[in-house]
Amino acid sequence: MKFGIFYEHQLPRPWGPDSEYRLLQDSLTQIELADRLGYDYAWEVEHHFLEEYSHSSAPEVFLAAASQRTSRIRLGHGIIQVPPAVNHPARVAERVATLDLISGGRVELGTGEGGSQMELGGFGVDRAEKRAQW
Repeated sequence: MKFGIFYEHQLPRPWGPDSEYRLLQDSLTQIELADRLGYDYAWEVEHHFLEEYSHSSAPEVFLAAASQRTSRIRLGHGIIQVPPAVNHPARVAERVATLDLISGGRVELGTGEGGSQMELGGFGVDRAEKRAQW
């Protein structure tokens, strides 16, 4: 059996001036601890334009920071949204390959189409076409 942790970076109101900073710093501290305790995975989602549900618009940056604070835990994208208007597939490949290199080969990759109209609409993606684009 393998164990892991999963981050969406939920941040309910009220927000203070350093709320997002604290959220990310606390999460990185938790991943460091999970690495020391022998957890197998740390996964991070990608969401956009969701005010309280998820403050996770740049998971590759967060996972890169985690890679420099840990030595063995695997780091997963669960998921990267790949409609081209959100993340062009070639850029996804570049970013994931770079993260894999700087983490010493510890990256897990999940891709998806995105979910809500709020997220997709912000990038001009038609919900009816998102599956085909994925």
